[in-house]
Amino acid sequence: MGNPAYRNSSFWFIILSIFFGNFMSILSSTTINVAFPVFMKDFHAELGAVQWMITGFLLATGVVAPVVGYFGDRWSYKRLYLFALSGFTLFSGLCTIAWNIESLVVFRILQGVFSGLIIPTTMTMIYQFIEKDRQAFAMSLWSLSSMLAPAFGPTLGGWLTEYFGWRSLFILNLPIGIVAIAVAFKCLPLHKTAPTKSFDLPGFVTVLISSSFIILAFSEGNGWGWTSWKTLSFLIVGAATLAYFIRRELTVKDPLLNLSVFRTNRFTYSLIINCIITASLYSGTFLIPIFLQDIQQSTALNTALVLLPGSIVMAFFSPIVGKLYARTGPFWLILSGIVLLIVSTWELSHVKLQATHMYIAVWMTIRYVGIAFAFMPVMNAGMSAISKEKSGHASAVTNWVRQATGALSIGIFSSLLAARSSTHIKQLNEAAAAGTPFLREQGMTLGVQDVFLAATIICVIAIPLTFLLKEKRKKRQSLTS
Repeated sequence: MGNPAYRNSSFWFIILSIFFGNFMSILSSTTINVAFPVFMKDFHAELGAVQWMITGFLLATGVVAPVVGYFGDRWSYKRLYLFALSGFTLFSGLCTIAWNIESLVVFRILQGVFSGLIIPTTMTMIYQFIEKDRQAFAMSLWSLSSMLAPAFGPTLGGWLTEYFGWRSLFILNLPIGIVAIAVAFKCLPLHKTAPTKSFDLPGFVTVLISSSFIILAFSEGNGWGWTSWKTLSFLIVGAATLAYFIRRELTVKDPLLNLSVFRTNRFTYSLIINCIITASLYSGTFLIPIFLQDIQQSTALNTALVLLPGSIVMAFFSPIVGKLYARTGPFWLILSGIVLLIVSTWELSHVKLQATHMYIAVWMTIRYVGIAFAFMPVMNAGMSAISKEKSGHASAVTNWVRQATGALSIGIFSSLLAARSSTHIKQLNEAAAAGTPFLREQGMTLGVQDVFLAATIICVIAIPLTFLLKEKRKKRQSLTS
């Protein structure tokens, strides 16, 4: 550790190992988005069913995140990471032999279980294996792997879907997964901590039930009816079990998830902002492919090309933000990123049926720049406030809440889109003369506008929370001066 050359080579070996797994996990999500209409046609499925390829995946990643701290401490984070990579690769292979939309969704959800282990494990390894003075730079590289995947994922996914069919989206994971396993096995250190106490099975069961019921209620609420007994029952059971889970984890001797990390205000504020950024991110990745392909009748490849500039710019800015963080701290980076998100999302809430691909590409690029400026600083601002011993639990909490937010936001946005589009189409039919063309497309466009407006309002909430982070930074500086 004292040898600078060894310290530097060790740093890059760890980053290389983390990079491969994180890249593969997120790539699998971003290649799927542009192929939604293809899945709907090939399987003769409704949007609600196909949507579960993302919603179920995100739900699985969020539900399994709480066990990362326990199994990471018990097995070592290297072994947990290798297990997660192996399972992810296996179920990627099984997705290629899916025979209907139901089997594909099941395999995809199981793939999400292992993805849910990969993301928090890679984050935890940064804060456990890498020296504190290099953690911000390491997080910028971790973020870069998160940014490169969406930079190439949509275009790659569109190209593969167009010429080789949807199965190629999952075949792609196989060579990447095998390489990731080999690199992690060779390069990661084996740091095993003292085995933790007993596994909190009641805690795991309640977090599984609460997350699943709440997400399902929001995902299917529009179809079931928001005041139907089924929706209300799922919400009540989900909320009750979530309350029990939180109470249990705060009082039990050996909690599955150490929720005491929320006593650190800086971590809590950062996590809330993180969730807002996540919801905003998924509003765009969910709505734009639907708008371009289902409303404007563009191909999957054209959709991917519209999203490509923004994704590349987001990847380009990621390491730059990592260097700026050391000079400016998180506040100005987060604030500027959120302002860009608000402005660009507001502009997209005025998108017209005749909107050009250039118009959409420009405003999506500005959104992605905002995400690049805010994402890593928010993550590191929260995680750096947590002690090394609790970093595994803080990472698990972050990914549990963040992934659940992603799944919840897609459920809410899809329900809102369906409800608002239906209302607008009905109003247009009543007002228009018989035979007026494009009523469906016009109604859906108005629905897309409404959802982007809701996403804009959500982004505005992050502004006052960002100022709370600035206050904490000033207090920290005064204490160290």
